[in-house]
Amino acid sequence: MSVIPDSTARPQVPAADQTLRILSYLARQRGPVPARTIATSLGIPRSTVYHLLAALQEHQFVVHLPEDRRWGLGIAAFELAGGYSRQEPLARLGRPVLADLVDRTGESAHLAVMHGRDVLYIVEERAPRRPALVTDVGVRLPAHLTATGRAMLAALPREQVRALFPDAASFADRTGRGPQRPGELRELLRGVRERGWAFEDGEVTLGLGSVGVAVLDHVGWPIAAIAVTFPADAARRPPEFAGLVAPVAAELGRRLLGAVPAPSRP
Repeated sequence: MSVIPDSTARPQVPAADQTLRILSYLARQRGPVPARTIATSLGIPRSTVYHLLAALQEHQFVVHLPEDRRWGLGIAAFELAGGYSRQEPLARLGRPVLADLVDRTGESAHLAVMHGRDVLYIVEERAPRRPALVTDVGVRLPAHLTATGRAMLAALPREQVRALFPDAASFADRTGRGPQRPGELRELLRGVRERGWAFEDGEVTLGLGSVGVAVLDHVGWPIAAIAVTFPADAARRPPEFAGLVAPVAAELGRRLLGAVPAPSRP
């Protein structure tokens, strides 16, 4: 006879339970939070929270912002989330909406997720008679240079962006264009937030531009981003492409949240 686990029973591995609760709590926040807030919200002793955060920081699952005395998710957490996103349902739900976007724009489209400081492309739909792009499935590119990456970075808390790009050494280069310092990235992302869409012009491949829009979850966190890539002499201008991409990104967000129930908030 099988035994149904008692969900109210005390965890057999308290440290593992508390660690997972801390990560889940940080994932639900709009930005980094103080350790004391984590301890109070979860009912975990503050000393225990500090010990667990130190271990998570060592493995890059969290980052500490000493000037703010706050903690947020780290690169390893983004990579873990990206690993899930590369599986169903994101790729399965994204493929048909991208195919429709290609039909309406006549340009190639792709879907990407954050992967540390990079974006990872998980779906690409190539338009007829358009050249192959570097944004093939499985390719990683620097997030700060791509339209998809900029769209997602603009939707992240500013402290999280600062943790990902703390100094000039964090910025990769491909064509000699694009931000090379944290201040330049902050200014660029400010424009993305104001417009609601991101644009890159030759930062990835000279002669090609892209417009990207973030796919957001129920609390405004970027799950992924959709972009179309077009030649510099395309008939449509970036704002026109943005008007076509934005509703597709919103539709994918609705489909994804319908396929995966949103987590309950404490």
